Amino acid sequence: MHVKTESFFADVYEVVKLIPPGRVTSYGAIASYLGTRGSARMVGWAMNASHTMPEIPAHRVVNRLGLLTGRNHFETPQRMEELLLAEGIEVFENQVVNFDTLFWDPAKELL
Repeated sequence: MHVKTESFFADVYEVVKLIPPGRVTSYGAIASYLGTRGSARMVGWAMNASHTMPEIPAHRVVNRLGLLTGRNHFETPQRMEELLLAEGIEVFENQVVNFDTLFWDPAKELL
């Protein structure tokens, strides 16, 4: 199931809405799924622009190592971690604990 809308940001948001609670994915995994493998940074820009959209769970998108690199774009730098913790995702020193286990790959999950 490939998501396609009129804009790249909208495509990103459609994928992000599908990330299950308690799971995380990376900017690069979203870009790869959308067929724009080298566009992880653009996915990050989409996430930074989404913080006024409560229906977009931007807190579930981290970097390829599980680091909360987008945390400074939330209301407070702690808000991203708080939202992850509320879903049962442990964070230590701004990194998702058990990232490999919690990683949600849209290319595998959205067949």
